[in-house]
Amino acid sequence: MLIYKIFRANEWAALQDQGASDGAPIDVSDGYVHFSTAEQATETAAKHFAGVEGLTLLACETEAMGDDLKWEVSRGGALFPHLYRQIRMTDVVWSRPLPFDGKTHQFPEEME
Repeated sequence: MLIYKIFRANEWAALQDQGASDGAPIDVSDGYVHFSTAEQATETAAKHFAGVEGLTLLACETEAMGDDLKWEVSRGGALFPHLYRQIRMTDVVWSRPLPFDGKTHQFPEEME
């Protein structure tokens, strides 16, 4: 199953340069990397990245994360995927720009 991570340009660049990352500042402070399912990603973008341009959407395979990935109750009682280790470039199946059209972020068609 694919899950999704939204990164700002500098966060994506750091992951590419270093091969692994603790994630965004909120991930570091919470102690895990926040992900969303395909169904949750639009709301995540609207809530946490409203009006932000220059974002990148990463698709990652859950199987590769093994026991380090936990599904935990979060926003609205829904289960969200949380990764209790660094995100690695080897976790990333694909990445796509996440353009902002002035109202909402435009997600790629290949999302599950």
